[in-house]
Amino acid sequence: MFLYIVVLIIVFYVYRWFRELGQVPNKSEKFVYITGCDTGFGNLLAKHLDTKGFCVIAGCYTEKGEVELKKCCSDKLTTLHLDVTDNYSIKKAAETIKTLVGEKGLWAVVNNAGISFPTAPNDWLEIEDFKQMINVNLIGVVAITLSVLPLIKKAKGRVVNVASVFGRISTMGGAYCITKYGVEAFNDSLRRNMAPFGVKVLCIEPGFFKTSVTDSAIFESHFQRLWKKLPQEVKDEYGNDFIDKTKLMVKEKVEKMLDPDLMKVVSCMEHAVAAVHPRTRYSPGWDAKFFWLPLSYMPTFISDAFVLKNAVKPKVSVL
Repeated sequence: MFLYIVVLIIVFYVYRWFRELGQVPNKSEKFVYITGCDTGFGNLLAKHLDTKGFCVIAGCYTEKGEVELKKCCSDKLTTLHLDVTDNYSIKKAAETIKTLVGEKGLWAVVNNAGISFPTAPNDWLEIEDFKQMINVNLIGVVAITLSVLPLIKKAKGRVVNVASVFGRISTMGGAYCITKYGVEAFNDSLRRNMAPFGVKVLCIEPGFFKTSVTDSAIFESHFQRLWKKLPQEVKDEYGNDFIDKTKLMVKEKVEKMLDPDLMKVVSCMEHAVAAVHPRTRYSPGWDAKFFWLPLSYMPTFISDAFVLKNAVKPKVSVL
């Protein structure tokens, strides 16, 4: 019986592998809109899809990002100034895209733009710290998608949402996990909503990768800034060595988990855009596949025990 199960599993993965090899035709006629192309995954994806022949529309927050992309890509790539928190910027970009794609419609939008700071214990933060990240990571995803959804429906194309493995399990304070849970929920509802129109909605859930989102220097800067603003009462609760212990934990544990190979994520994004039969979800990174996702399926008392065991404890902790 066990042998039959093993054989079935092998047959399933071989079948899936062959099925997923098929690529969409006429790539040179397909437009792909990517947000957050200044650095990281978005920047690398824009360059990669450009070499694959797609007509890339790269949304950049800075003029520097636009200039650098144009220098190293073909004339087929178009850059746009894009602020995903600004309705005027989003609408202006959508109007430009509508003109570019014409009657063919937009083949895909990749919602990649995102921020991860400030991240800190929730009682260190103010509501504005939450709003800022929610506006970028969640409201921005919804707003960008809605702005081009009619064009995607016309092309029977794809919506690719970049969430995170931390949209499955929440291990840190601040809005990051909240926004990624929200992206997961939006992705699920949109996927079911768009299925009758022939539109595929896919989700990318990366683990820890070495990008600006996981930059320890930026993290420490925000962490130190928030600590200085805290009332003395809260500082006393956490202890004067809490900052140093947290920095040490980041260096000893988090930084060692960071995967420098961003192509693991970009390859998943490309497959979501270019495959005839894309996957509903992609979880790039060994830590995502074999640690964080399994942990997210564990009973709450197990995942809580693990997270708390590895967290830096406040001075007044009762644990």
